[in-house]
Amino acid sequence: MKTWMERLLMPIAKHWRKSNGPSWHRKKYFLSNRNGQHSFWSYVPAMIFSSWLGTYADLVFVENKMYSFPHRPFPNLFSFNIAFTLFVLPLATAFFLYVAEQLKRSFRALLALLIAFLAPLVELMSERVGWFVHNSGWRHEYSFFGYWLFMWLVWNFHIKCKKIHV
Repeated sequence: MKTWMERLLMPIAKHWRKSNGPSWHRKKYFLSNRNGQHSFWSYVPAMIFSSWLGTYADLVFVENKMYSFPHRPFPNLFSFNIAFTLFVLPLATAFFLYVAEQLKRSFRALLALLIAFLAPLVELMSERVGWFVHNSGWRHEYSFFGYWLFMWLVWNFHIKCKKIHV
């Protein structure tokens, strides 16, 4: 015969796998919220990666005199536009990743192609304003393929970060 304390501590029912209750067996992913959905913080590693990747790409291209930034913040310190690589690029990356996560694979590829197609057009507009200057040997197809490769790398980095187990 069990004592009243043993009966009180005895489990009444087994845990059902598909229940919403807490479970130690359920997979937990890095930077996800309680529902398993990814919050804004899940985009931060990819935003930092995109900023880093954009900064180094700009450093390489500016040093090789492929393009330059005549109007940039802190021109004595940086040869590239630090505002673009620290603010615009990470925020645009977070927006791209959010939209891309909502789409099916084929539409995600179309989105990346659309953005890669629009990148040279934005570069041409920024050249007319005076923010950006390419050298005479630059071809805007480089921008198309460069931005497509950039988005592919950032997307794959984001997917890898989402799968990291805690």
